[in-house]
This record gives sequence, C-alpha cells and structure tokens, in this order.
Amino acid sequence: MAARRLTDLLRSEQARRRREDAMAARALPGDWLAPAADQPLAASDDTLVLLFMCCHPSLSPTSRIALTLRAVGGLTTAEIARAFLVPEGTMTRRITRAKQRVKDSGVPFRLPRASERAEQLGVVLHVLYLVFNEGYASTSGPDLQRAEPAAEAIRLTRMVHRLLPDDPEVAGLLALMLLTDARRQARTGTDGAMIPMAEQDRSLWNSAQIEEGVELVTAALTQGPPGPYQLQAAVAALHDEARSAEETDWPQITALYELLMRMSDNPMVALNHAVAVAMSRGHEAGLERLEGLRSDGRVAGDHRMDAVRAHLLEMAGDLAAARDAYEAAARRAMSFPQRRYLHARAARLRD
Repeated sequence: MAARRLTDLLRSEQARRRREDAMAARALPGDWLAPAADQPLAASDDTLVLLFMCCHPSLSPTSRIALTLRAVGGLTTAEIARAFLVPEGTMTRRITRAKQRVKDSGVPFRLPRASERAEQLGVVLHVLYLVFNEGYASTSGPDLQRAEPAAEAIRLTRMVHRLLPDDPEVAGLLALMLLTDARRQARTGTDGAMIPMAEQDRSLWNSAQIEEGVELVTAALTQGPPGPYQLQAAVAALHDEARSAEETDWPQITALYELLMRMSDNPMVALNHAVAVAMSRGHEAGLERLEGLRSDGRVAGDHRMDAVRAHLLEMAGDLAAARDAYEAAARRAMSFPQRRYLHARAARLRD
C-alpha cells in the first residue's frame, strides 16, 4: 500500500511538471522532482514525507542520500556521482537498487514518529546540504550557480525546521544555507564570470539573509556542544560579518575548521582548513597542510585541490608553479565559469 501511494504521488508530480502521463505510468520513484515552492501546504507536506521516505531504514546511508537527491532534489545521476566522488556507473546501480527497495517496502506514507526520526534526520540534512551545494556551486554546465536547486534546498530545510524548531543542527543547516546564499548576487559579474569572495562587492550581499542566518546560528550554538552544520554556519557568519576581506577573522575560522576536522574525515573540510591556515599563519603553513592531502584519493584529482594549491603558491610568490597549478585545475574543472576563471588567473600570471 505504501509503495502504491509513493508511486501515485510521484506520478502526479511528473504529470504536473512535464505533462507526460504515458511515461509517468511506467516510471520508477527516482524519476520525479519535488513540488515547486508555490504549491499549497498539502503538496509541501507530501514532499516532506517523501523526503523522509527516501531515507528508509532498509537503505544504506549513501543509498538514502543518493535516492533523495534524485527523487526529491532533482539532481542528475552524474551530479550525484560527482558529489560522492564515485563513477557515474556505480551511482546508477546504487540508485536503481535503492528505488526498488523503497518500492517494495511496507513503510506507511507518513512522517516518521519521533522514535524513528533521529535515525533518518542526519541523512535528510546531508541530502539537503548536497542539493544546496550543487545549486550554489554547480559541478558542471555553463553556469556557476543554479538558483532553483539552492532555493529548493532552502525551502525544504525551512520545512524541516518548522517540523523540528528546537533541533540545533536543523537550525544550523538553515543558517548555513542563508549565510552562503546571501553572497549569490556578488559571485558573478555581468558577463557571468566568477568573482572570488575577496573581490566581491559586499554591498550586493543580502543583508536580510545574513541577519536571519546569524540569529539562527547564534541561538543554535547556545543549546549545547555544536554539530558540524552549526560550525560551518559559524564560519559563514564570520565571512559575512567582515566589512572587508582584510577584516576576516581567519584565526577563529581556522579554529572552527579544526573542530570540524575532529568530527569527520572530510577532505573538503581539510582543504578549507589549509586555506584558513595559510590566511592566518602564512602560506608556508598552508602549503604544508595541503601537501598532506595529496595522497588522499578522494580529492587528489579534484580541481579544487589544484586551485587551492595555485592560490597558495601565488601568495608565496612562486608564480610559475602557481600558473601551472591554475592550468591543471582548469583542465579538471567541469563548470565552464570555473574553467574560465582559472584560465584567466593563469593568463594573468603569464603576463
């Protein structure tokens, strides 16, 4: 019965979005997207139920995340594979198995009870985090950012926050999204070119989102030991509250990343920590930290690794090595604006 209700909901969403009734009758759960933000409350409630259902206890944590990104977040399999740093074929098989498990399950079509919610909530939040990141910094395509996935992630996180207003990590994730999205208008020029944070016009940052985000994370941090989303939101708040790049509190940001590194073995956190160390303790210290990541296969071939190395080498005055690193990063980047930015940085050093 639950599988039938899940399929019916997803079929109605497909019909509303694409008007392809014939395909909807044959499709599996991963082929539909969530309702738009302007849909009535009942549809939003269904979306929240679907969000939790895709995090079914019978699925592995990674399969739950992958299925939710596909069914609710609307990301492509290739985008999800890049988020997980795995081959697309591996992710295709993972999502196919997860869809079948949910379809065959007898779970009721409802929000989980409080006793069930704790196990699924962490996965739900991680899914929303990944959807937002894909929208804010698209891993491929002609645009640096895609407003729709980022806005959808914020909308869904607000829904979870309304459901669980006293959960500090839910508040922390919402704060992180708002504080990060607040810079969106300043991240690209009129020609779509990427503008790094240090060079952005901060008057374009969304002050209302910054105010709301700071208020959310400040309240969340008073509720006990902070979780990873609260710490990342605190980093974002330090960036957003600095009146200029030069006034950024890098020592405090470094300390926050060190706390994050104690919580999880995340190579991207370590990469951000290397930048913060370079900004607070000098480029040599940052490059030393970066060298320790070169053997980590999860990021060794990622363009962000080369881009950070190029930036730190440029800070150190080794312009030839920095130029080569920028070019290496450009070759690996999937997003056209990122490639264009990295080629431009390399060309500037060549001149």
